[in-house]
Amino acid sequence: MDKKKQRSLNKWLKQQSKLAKRWLMIAISLGVLSSVFLIAQAALLASILHQLIIENVDKSELVGHFAGLALSVVGRAGCTWGREIAGYRCGEQVRVYIRQLILDKLRDLGPAYIKGKPAGTWATLLLEQVEDMQDFFSRYLPQMSLSVMIPFVILVVVFPVNWAAGLIFLITAPLVPIFMALVGMKAADANRKNFKALQRLSGHFYDRLQSMTTIRLFDRTSAETEVLHGASEVFRTRTMDVLKIAFLSSAVLEFFTSLSIAMTAVYFGFTYIGELNFGHYGAGVTLFAGLFILILAPEFYQPLRDLGTFYHAKQQAVGAAESIVEFLETDINKVKSGDTQLNSDAGISIEAQDLKVLSPEGVQLVGPISFALNTQQSTALVGPSGAGKTSLINAMLGFMPYEGSLKINGVELRELDLASWRKAISWVGQNPLLLHGTIRDNVTLGKQDISDQTVQQALEQSFADEFVQEHGLDYMISDRSGGLSVGQSQRLALARALIQNGQFWLLDEPTASLDTRSEKLVMQGINNRIQNNTALLVTHQLAPLQSVDNILVLRNGTLVEQGNFNELSQSGGLFEEMLNANLAQQDNKGNLDA
Repeated sequence: MDKKKQRSLNKWLKQQSKLAKRWLMIAISLGVLSSVFLIAQAALLASILHQLIIENVDKSELVGHFAGLALSVVGRAGCTWGREIAGYRCGEQVRVYIRQLILDKLRDLGPAYIKGKPAGTWATLLLEQVEDMQDFFSRYLPQMSLSVMIPFVILVVVFPVNWAAGLIFLITAPLVPIFMALVGMKAADANRKNFKALQRLSGHFYDRLQSMTTIRLFDRTSAETEVLHGASEVFRTRTMDVLKIAFLSSAVLEFFTSLSIAMTAVYFGFTYIGELNFGHYGAGVTLFAGLFILILAPEFYQPLRDLGTFYHAKQQAVGAAESIVEFLETDINKVKSGDTQLNSDAGISIEAQDLKVLSPEGVQLVGPISFALNTQQSTALVGPSGAGKTSLINAMLGFMPYEGSLKINGVELRELDLASWRKAISWVGQNPLLLHGTIRDNVTLGKQDISDQTVQQALEQSFADEFVQEHGLDYMISDRSGGLSVGQSQRLALARALIQNGQFWLLDEPTASLDTRSEKLVMQGINNRIQNNTALLVTHQLAPLQSVDNILVLRNGTLVEQGNFNELSQSGGLFEEMLNANLAQQDNKGNLDA
């Protein structure tokens, strides 16, 4: 990683820390107060030993000193406890903010962009990488200030007692940060490579775990195991590189610190035996002065040693921030929400004129096409795979950018408040996604203002009550609809759409993966509800489209045909060709020789 980029990432991290400035200042203040207690503790301890050994003072006369020593220990412990809490709160506040930035960006990018990368990549970015910034905000940033303040406070106290010891402290102290800066150049790059390897490993593992059944059926278990082994080995190597640097830095820092303390101890030793005679302002070196400074010597270097320990956390945060900042600065075409509120009381009408649907990167996927979805009219969208049906739907939902005109109730989509537009949509897809939670949570999607009566009514209308009665509304569903069949999951998804109570129904292959009975129940529930609403049905099953008001036929991103079932079935075009193939497939079901 070049120095310019590293500086910019450092700057970005420090900008985020301003959000928790209050907690940061509390942590620093408690650290300085802890150093004051430390100096008082050292002074009291040195004074007690000096009076007992040199002046032969009776122990009963030192009760106040012992009480003060105990209070200083308690006060220092309290400051350390409070500093840890303040540091954690500082990191927590910043982490919550960064995660919110990532989630807002993901929302802006939309599902079309998100699906372009493995789910494990997003999990690593949102969880591991943000979490690895905690020590930077909670420990490194406060310690960076304390590594200057605490030694300064100790020097202010030491120099009036013995200027030679103070000079040793002052000369040897810069060795620690100089070495840290040299190590840090390698540490940032090592951490960056480590995070990249972790992203790849997470993506590999998550995707293979989801596809375990397919992998087994196609006898790819050994091959995929090797792929995971390779990704794991790369991650292990990267992690060991990080640990080598961390261990090396710790060892050298301890060496510098020990050397400096040893020099101080040697100075006082030679002074006491009369070999050295300087540094004491002519008053002689007392036992108090020697003990006081030698007790403070390790503590003088401790903030710098801690900074060296936490310096690894800084480079870890820089490595994590690289991917996050790169993601947050992703410049793609996205649909911006307008300010106009949608009035859907009179129904929904959609009109497209010379519409071009673009990918997030700006590549044209569909168009130019023109069509209209009238109020209380059902329309089917058909076409071969890759025709652009999903892209068109994503554009209508506000997930993909477009050129030309796409009006909802006469208002351009880019001028609409997308939240108000999506409230008017009831969506049922081909892959019913149920989240980890209860049946009630999945049907209401966490909305607290929906009564059990409304939920029960929706379950009855979607024909899901027959199995919900058996399980109950509090029945827990595991990740990815675990515990329910596909047909049951689809009926719960239909119940969710019924509760949404939208004026525009978007049906994306709602019966594609269902058995005959579930298909019949789902379609019955849908037909009962869309009679008085605008509906768009995406399907590959063409025979049941006789009841649909209008049919749009797409091929290679172009609208090649539109009309009703009777017209298109005899037009000799793509629809008739697809219909004949569909009917032939139906006839050959169960025929092993077909």
